[in-house]
Amino acid sequence: MRKNHIAFFFFISLFTLHGQVNPLVTKDSLAQREWVEATYGKMSLDERLGQLFMVMVNSDQGMASTEKAKKLIRDHHIGGVIFSTGGPVRQAQMTNDFQSISKIPLMIGLDAEWGLAMRLDSTYAFPWNMTLGAISDNAIVEKVGYQIGKHAKRLGVHINFAPDIDINTNPKNPIIGNRSFGEDRENVAQKGAAYMKGMESAGVLSSGKHFPGHGDIAVDSHKALPIIDFSRERLDSIELYPYKNLIKEGLSSVMVAHLSVPSLEIREGYPSSLSEQIISGVLKEELNFNGLVFTDALNMKGVSNFAKEGEVELSAFLAGNDILLMPLDVAKAKGKLLEAYNNGRITERRLAYSVKKILMAKYKVGLHQYRPIVLESLYEDLNSLEDELLYEEAIENAITVVKNDFSLMPIKKLENKKIAYVKFGEDTNEPFLTELNKYANVTQINGKDIATLKKKLSDYNLVIIGLHKSNESPWKPYKFTKTELFWLGEIARQRSSNLILALFAKPYALLDVPNFEGVDAVVVGYQNSAVAQEKTAQIIFGAIPAKGILPVSSHASFPVNTGIPMASLMRLGYSLPERVGLSSRKLNKIDELVQNGLDSLMFPGAQVLVARKGKVVYNKGFGKPTYQSEEEVTSGHIYDLASLTKILATLPMVMKMEEEGDIGLNNTFEELIPEYSKSELKDVTVLKALSHYGRLPAWIAFYIDTLDDKRKPSNMFYRNHATQGYSVKVAEKLYLSDVYNDSIYNRIGRQHLKSNRYRYSDVAYYVMKKYIEDAHNKRLDSLVDEFLYKPLGATHTGFNPLDKFSKTNIVPSEEDNYYRYQTVQGYVHDMGAAMQGGVGGHAGLFSNANDVAKIMQMYLQNGFYGGQQFLQGRTIKKFNTCYFCDKNVRRGIGFDKPDINGGGPACELVSRKSFGHSGFTGTYTWADPEEDLVYVFLSNRTYPTASNTLLVKSGLRTRIQKAIYEAIIN
Repeated sequence: MRKNHIAFFFFISLFTLHGQVNPLVTKDSLAQREWVEATYGKMSLDERLGQLFMVMVNSDQGMASTEKAKKLIRDHHIGGVIFSTGGPVRQAQMTNDFQSISKIPLMIGLDAEWGLAMRLDSTYAFPWNMTLGAISDNAIVEKVGYQIGKHAKRLGVHINFAPDIDINTNPKNPIIGNRSFGEDRENVAQKGAAYMKGMESAGVLSSGKHFPGHGDIAVDSHKALPIIDFSRERLDSIELYPYKNLIKEGLSSVMVAHLSVPSLEIREGYPSSLSEQIISGVLKEELNFNGLVFTDALNMKGVSNFAKEGEVELSAFLAGNDILLMPLDVAKAKGKLLEAYNNGRITERRLAYSVKKILMAKYKVGLHQYRPIVLESLYEDLNSLEDELLYEEAIENAITVVKNDFSLMPIKKLENKKIAYVKFGEDTNEPFLTELNKYANVTQINGKDIATLKKKLSDYNLVIIGLHKSNESPWKPYKFTKTELFWLGEIARQRSSNLILALFAKPYALLDVPNFEGVDAVVVGYQNSAVAQEKTAQIIFGAIPAKGILPVSSHASFPVNTGIPMASLMRLGYSLPERVGLSSRKLNKIDELVQNGLDSLMFPGAQVLVARKGKVVYNKGFGKPTYQSEEEVTSGHIYDLASLTKILATLPMVMKMEEEGDIGLNNTFEELIPEYSKSELKDVTVLKALSHYGRLPAWIAFYIDTLDDKRKPSNMFYRNHATQGYSVKVAEKLYLSDVYNDSIYNRIGRQHLKSNRYRYSDVAYYVMKKYIEDAHNKRLDSLVDEFLYKPLGATHTGFNPLDKFSKTNIVPSEEDNYYRYQTVQGYVHDMGAAMQGGVGGHAGLFSNANDVAKIMQMYLQNGFYGGQQFLQGRTIKKFNTCYFCDKNVRRGIGFDKPDINGGGPACELVSRKSFGHSGFTGTYTWADPEEDLVYVFLSNRTYPTASNTLLVKSGLRTRIQKAIYEAIIN
């Protein structure tokens, strides 16, 4: 009875040591005590000693090494294993195998500071601590900690040796660096606590390291013993500060580093991991820590050279460590411990103290009810969409602007910018360059020498340099080369252009730059992952705000906590569907629907884009430009938009002119074109014409009157090459008489009004085009390019695309056997627009889905985009109003609208405020202000023949639209 009474009170002391609750205690403490006591009571001395050891294994090791580990489990009853390299499935299988032969379940450990990928292939890599240290919102760091913990638990890992809470005050630190949250003690403590809480909430034990502080060294403790030669006051205020905070927050364990710390250990050159003064004195007594204490790896040269095998482990245990990590020889070490126990150097109370803490920890992580790891879906669970969403959120919040002279970023006035990009570093830059080109034409400039490079760059007024260093691990080289530093200085001195430096590496790389004179802006992306590159590009162009704060001093000009906030310019960003409340899984229905369209020969290929809340979350190409093509359709291919021209070219000009008082909705055709004063069309108003309520003919086949008896282009009207009086290029080797444009408008003036009020008509847009061009004395294509496309960054949008793009980038529209007798590719499909030199008010515009989305997003944002107010919100509202709904006319002014009676151009789920248009060639776009949604569908259903109406009859475009709405997460 007396013995049990003493044992009970000893065990209670483990729960409330120094008046502080033990972090290893569960809510169900009584059951935990009973299990620990019962388990300990059944163990032999040999088994109790074995619990003190955690040995290293690799899941990619050979059979001999695996059998050696099994022998340690069977014969020496080791308490745990720490896995290193390998793969998740192999590790899970090995873990199950090891656990099956262990009398007491093993505690499985792993170094997974930035996720399992720190050690294992085929697993997810989260941002490094330095990157997380730049995030202002600690809740994001907590989410990262939780997700890493969730992965560890799924893999059967019970303790993750993280977070690293070293304060990295030495830029030359060879082993910590990016593994640290930074140099600011408050930031490190806050980030460490957030990470710890997240991981612990997932059911995985945390481990603060490397005590008492590994951040200000220049020696790798794997190779030698570093000296931390600071005063006790300095250590208390800097190195020990995060530990004090995390211990109060419930830190489960601490890993003690191999360091020489003269102010804490009086013996010269004595490792901290073996120091009773540091572990039992400072950590346990002064800081009141009663969680598990781990040595750092005992095979590291910083400690392994200190004494003979076995003696090191004994010294570590006597100093106050609970678990001896990665000993060189378990048998020898265990023998030394047994000898010490037998001669009284290790008391039963001391042994029980550590072993029972280990058992408490095992209970807390569920090892009292051990279940083998389920192998099914393991890879998928460790590489989930949830991981990608969190990684993107973290990176987006970390990227830091440290210099921004003249408010150069985010880049505005795209119409005035000619942008070059220069690559530094040996790692990939493709995601960065690709993303930059979603906003503007950005040309990569290469040169073997600086003279050549500077000469080429002289043609540009904005240069972006990206330093791309390996993202494989935080220990990879991160510095500029001497050549790159020289080139940076030379380019900076070339003041004919502004210069932005984007750093995809450790921020310490900036320390080597002598000065930043001539470098107008600096943005730190921290890592060279694809997401970091893409998000940095989005910040540069103002699609997303900049929020990051520099976690370390990276230059005299950029001290710690530097961070210039930048607001968004409301350009389209690019993200994942769940970031904007859409389901990726349900959006996959689009793939299925489009594939059905391809299989049914509705069209040879297509582009589909979905954007919500200002983010493009789906943008794919399908099929091929033609049924015979070898290449696939990409998001860069350009399509003939057909009637989308109405709302993407002519209508914006009409709206702008209406704002400026140059046209009124009640203006009549006679007022716009005085020559129509005697025409039946003279009293048709702009409002009625653009609402398709003006009784105008649907279209006029102007081309038919220009054909000869064989229905071929007549020599009276055409030439096969440009010549005087025949300069209107209709198609390849087909030039129309210059005077025929007047014939077009004369014929329009001779038209009779139709009896039915509602009739969709192209004719109004011929009239609008003529009025716009006459009012400005300039062609429509030039006007809308200057007003809208260039400043918008719609670099793939315009009329007559062969003037700017290779024919291979343009999707063909038809094999024409009735007018042009050739493949229509790069020339407008619509015959009337072709006869106007490719520039019609109703057709002629070419673009890709991404650029169409930019224009539609501008409408959604009440005319604002990229920092510029193109149109007033009230104007867009005025034109997006159905004025003749009571007459069964669903349309707004120019915009198509949902049909209140059902059917119509949109699915039944769109709001009444939504608007858009469709095009004859198989194009469609729609925007919905209520759902902040943009949808674009581009195809060439007219290829090879316009008689193919399967797309129209199938309703595929609106079925895709319905699938988008059904993907909204309620």
